[in-house]
Amino acid sequence: MKDLYVSWDEYNRLIEKLTLQVWESAWHFDAIVCLARGGLRIGDVMSRMFDRPLGVIFTSSYREEAGTRQSRLMIAEQMTSAQPLPGGNWLLVDDLVDSGATLVEVLPELKARYPQVKEIRSAVIWRKGASVAEPDYFIENLPTNPWIHQPFEEYDHMRPADLKTRWG
Repeated sequence: MKDLYVSWDEYNRLIEKLTLQVWESAWHFDAIVCLARGGLRIGDVMSRMFDRPLGVIFTSSYREEAGTRQSRLMIAEQMTSAQPLPGGNWLLVDDLVDSGATLVEVLPELKARYPQVKEIRSAVIWRKGASVAEPDYFIENLPTNPWIHQPFEEYDHMRPADLKTRWG
């Protein structure tokens, strides 16, 4: 299980491939819900490309050991959106399914909170082999469960003063 390092170019390419996979499925959905923070960029791109409204719900499970160990899942009480999300079919997006616990808990929670929703499908870039959940759409299957280093993680340990060094 070696680590997987992903560049910005590769990350953007994977988001585009995921978008294309969803589009080629011909499934009609009315809105996109992204899980923040990992699904924010994916949700933004898909919302623009499919011209669908975007909702954001914050979840958190990687809070211990500097964000490297999963603990109890926390789901925000409210979803954020500029307007109520329409329709009965929603696409839920995130960056990955690791253990699958988030997907297992969030899907029924969304259906309970929003009874007008009849179907929610899920789309992620990476599906790890240890996942107990199977997303409807994913680009890369990672049976060895590597730790994924995403390009935006450089900002986790950077502060605005650090930019002074970078940009003078």
